[in-house]
Amino acid sequence: MSVANAGIAASAAYPEAEDAKGTEPELLEPANTPEDVRPIAPDQFDPRYETGKWETIAYYLYYVGNNGLTLFNFAPTSFQNFMCITFWTAAFPGLARNTPEMRIKAEEYEAGEIDRDEYDFHDMMQRNRISNVAFIAQSAGEIIILAILVGILFALDVNASTANNDWGLSVLIAYCTAWWIVLAIPWFVLEKRRPGQKIPAGLNIITVLPWTLWRAVCQIWELKQTLLYLVGYFLLGDSLNTTVTVIATLQNSVVAYNTLTLTYLLIVGIAAQLIGIFGFWTIQKRFKLSTKVMFNAVMVGILVLDGWGMIGIWTQKFGFHNVWEFWLYQVFYGLFVCPWYSYSQIMISEVTPRGKEFLFFSLFSIMGKTSAFIGPIVSSAIIDASPSGNNSLPFYFLFGLTLLSLLLLAFFVNLKKSRVEQAAFLEREAAIKKRRASVMSGEDINSYEGKDRLGGRKKL
Repeated sequence: MSVANAGIAASAAYPEAEDAKGTEPELLEPANTPEDVRPIAPDQFDPRYETGKWETIAYYLYYVGNNGLTLFNFAPTSFQNFMCITFWTAAFPGLARNTPEMRIKAEEYEAGEIDRDEYDFHDMMQRNRISNVAFIAQSAGEIIILAILVGILFALDVNASTANNDWGLSVLIAYCTAWWIVLAIPWFVLEKRRPGQKIPAGLNIITVLPWTLWRAVCQIWELKQTLLYLVGYFLLGDSLNTTVTVIATLQNSVVAYNTLTLTYLLIVGIAAQLIGIFGFWTIQKRFKLSTKVMFNAVMVGILVLDGWGMIGIWTQKFGFHNVWEFWLYQVFYGLFVCPWYSYSQIMISEVTPRGKEFLFFSLFSIMGKTSAFIGPIVSSAIIDASPSGNNSLPFYFLFGLTLLSLLLLAFFVNLKKSRVEQAAFLEREAAIKKRRASVMSGEDINSYEGKDRLGGRKKL
């Protein structure tokens, strides 16, 4: 079967290919294999939608601009990250699976030159490459943006007075927003409009949103491993978001940074983030490690961070009580925790059925944002209930929550089982669509074998 001409729906049409290795040796003889029993690649290719170099670069540039500096670090809301980043992130599996490299691997798989495990490995590495390089590029670009910003802040003399500092903050937000707009334009122009799910009859682009989310909630119960990851993602995201909030509270109680010093602190953190994600990706490539292994390593980093904060409950010598600790925190966070933002998204792609990325990424994003306020409420209640009012007390709760999440995600989420569930899910959905199309066309294949001369139908 030609990869370029095969139908997209074929990804669920031959689930037996999942276990082709070692079970069907005749499949390795393409010359003697009938066309209808040869393996079909999970990803089908159309030259019109092949991922190009400039489209990939535009994808990377988008996040350099939409880096969260304006509304996340300096302004009172992170709504920017909620809407824009969700759909930007959901695009990377499609980019990875339409690369020339994956087209070649699909052809090799259909020719019997590689088995399904090897194909899945290359698919995984392509998704990891696109996501990690995007975050590496974002980190490098953000450092340049911040370096220019330092010059602007010096020119505004933000250290001279409170008024100058406030004016500098306003200029900062406008400056970073300008970068966001300029760097977003190439992606909107160069992104290829690949076929996606059609809007059902009777719905429009507004009403389809709640319908889609409800559908995702209903469908996820058929994907047990996806549901397990969703629960763990919610818990760990809650723990990490709250950890960052608690550390920021402790930082404000120790030292008050002006806009310029805060910018220096960000440069240190982002430089560490660049090194951290680059280091994780380099190690993954060098030792051919799975997404799950890298994700587990990130979870250990988050646990260490909470453990360090928990020590501060019992002593004032360290545990986020000193100025130097907050500089060290920026370095540690960048090196060992920031890879979470890449690998957690790659993990979502690991447990999402092909073609359902925007549907499931939206669900995960809503769950992640929901967790952003639950943890802080619990942490505030813990501090208020304490006679001492110790701001470090939430680390008891956070350490336990992180540990629980780590155990759930590391030992109960199985990506191989998830791939099997996804294949079965897509097969069921394809069968449902086929039956629905048959009913619509008046040819119900489950109940009738044909029509008689009078137009009546004969039951099987």
